[in-house]
Amino acid sequence: MSTEHADAFREALRSSKHIVVIAGAGLSAASGIPTYHDGGGLWRTLDATALASPEAFRDNPSLVWQFYHYRRNKALEAKPNAAHEVVAKMSVPQCLKQVAPDAQSFHLITQNIDRLSTVALQDVLKNLTSDSPSSGQAAKPRPAVYKNTILEMHGRLFDVQCTQCNYCVEDRSTPLTAALGAADADLRTYQDAGTKTIDIPEEQLPRCAKCRALARPGVVWFNERPLYLDEINNIMFKADMCLVIGTSSQVRPASTYAYRVRRRGGKVALFNLDPSEKDIASADFVFKGPCETLLPAVLPELH
Repeated sequence: MSTEHADAFREALRSSKHIVVIAGAGLSAASGIPTYHDGGGLWRTLDATALASPEAFRDNPSLVWQFYHYRRNKALEAKPNAAHEVVAKMSVPQCLKQVAPDAQSFHLITQNIDRLSTVALQDVLKNLTSDSPSSGQAAKPRPAVYKNTILEMHGRLFDVQCTQCNYCVEDRSTPLTAALGAADADLRTYQDAGTKTIDIPEEQLPRCAKCRALARPGVVWFNERPLYLDEINNIMFKADMCLVIGTSSQVRPASTYAYRVRRRGGKVALFNLDPSEKDIASADFVFKGPCETLLPAVLPELH
């Protein structure tokens, strides 16, 4: 990473008014969240992408729930990394204005379902208010946060959603049912999952807290419509700076957002471990490497 390149990006950021981050799996990789495309893969002996679909759940809800039980446990064990911290501070005007004094809005549009960006923002707000006030002084007020600053377009891993009445609730308990815990204990490694069949009766899978029908993970699967698309379209129409962090041009519609910003005269900065030629060609600033290293180096004020 050249100093001149970083300085040019920082100069463009300083004059930006409407800043957007598009985040993908690379943002959470350093936190221990496996990705669909890494060398080991998720559930190596199974096609993980084939498990993330309505059709897979219809055909084998037991297997899909075991897969998401694994993903939930990985996310529960994970902690936000340095890249999460930098992005979280962008959500707080008093922090963002250190590097973008003209900023009027900031949005994180994340494809990740692990909730680590939300945890990171909560940690940042807690740290900003944790200093004990001097004697006779009032406690520090909670810092302001940009409106609707985090949009989780692929849903939330810990949401449990009814397949009948659509009631949805966040539930971080584990296991969600005793049967999921027992199946988990019966697997030596998660690679076993592709060769060892554990069929859990449907009545022993997670159920809706209201109507007791079968529940599903509250995430957006392949062939389902991502969330907040109208709101995101409005955000992208105004954006004049887009940071693409830990994601590529593979998944639509997120893959089109940077192009739309640049087409309207905005700037695009790419932070990715292994960007494609297409990604590089569509960016004004390219930072190649792990985002948990690059972001603090480029924006040390936010780390």
